[in-house]
Parts: sequence; structure tokens; C-alpha cells
Amino acid sequence: MATKTDIKDRKDVSLLVNTFYAKVRKDKVLGPIFNNIINDWDAHLELLTDFWETQLFLKRKYFGNPVTAHEEVDEKTNQTITPEHFGFWLNLWFQTLDELFEGETAWIAKNRAQKMSTMLFMHMYQHRSK
Repeated sequence: MATKTDIKDRKDVSLLVNTFYAKVRKDKVLGPIFNNIINDWDAHLELLTDFWETQLFLKRKYFGNPVTAHEEVDEKTNQTITPEHFGFWLNLWFQTLDELFEGETAWIAKNRAQKMSTMLFMHMYQHRSK
């Protein structure tokens, strides 16, 4: 088995994002949500690579609004997204990171995802009462 390295550049971020979302698409719980919402996976994967490259390397590539995007997804799924969905997502994210990488940036990717998942669900939940 090859020695794992840390996430160093956009190529690594792209590998992480593409490997991870290939698992999400096949997941029995998460797959139906993502596959019913996302029409253009190539464009979405590019957008998510921009997002994570921005998060991990502070290179301003992503200019979207993840809070609004997740509120819209919650509306499209009739507000059926639960904290457990975020937990499944997070477990797959950690698993994929551990399979592919090790090091400080990989740890940051886990930490940011964990903080973001909590924040995004809280925004979605608050948005439901508006």
C-alpha cells in the first residue's frame, strides 16, 4: 500500500471530493437526496472542489452561499433532512479522508466539515420556522 500524504493542492482536493461524492451517490440514505437534487454532477463536483480549496488553502475560488444552498435543499426535500443525515455525511467524509490522506490539512478538512455540518443544520432548522 502506498504511503499516504497530506492534501497539498487542487488535484488532491479534487480526488477527495470526487471519491467522496462517488460514495455519497451510492449510499442508500444520502444517495437519493443528492441524486434527486443535483442535475449536473460534473459542475457540482467542480463547485465543491472550489469550495474545499477555498476552505483548506484560503484561495478564494468559491463565491457561493452554502447556507442558502442547504436551506433550498431542505425545502426541496420537504424538510426531511435530519441531524442523522449530516452524521452519515460526516462519517463518509472522515472515512474518505482517512483512506486517502493523513496530516494537518486532512485534519483541518475533518474539523471544518464537523463545524460546518452543525452550523448548516442549525441554519436549516431555523429557516424552517420562517
